[in-house]
Amino acid sequence: MILSIFTTYFLPAIVLAATGGIFGVLIGICSKVFAVQVDDRIAKLIEMLPGYNCGACGYPGCAGMAEGLAKGETQPAACKPAKEEQREAIRQFLKENF
Repeated sequence: MILSIFTTYFLPAIVLAATGGIFGVLIGICSKVFAVQVDDRIAKLIEMLPGYNCGACGYPGCAGMAEGLAKGETQPAACKPAKEEQREAIRQFLKENF
């Protein structure tokens, strides 16, 4: 009777908890090993852009536009929704950091 209760309820719970713990540790290790380093300058450019992700610049969103700006492939004027003050701030940032 007691063995039946153990094999019916407790053993599956123990196996499930152990499996979850093992996979949790593996995910933690993989997140450190396969981490992608993000350039802080590109993150700052993304913050400076309007954030509409409209694609009017020809890139698939503001993150793509920021990468294009960082690589020198485009100019701040390509961002149609940005105000002139934002464009000037981006130009200044590019002069100082790239």
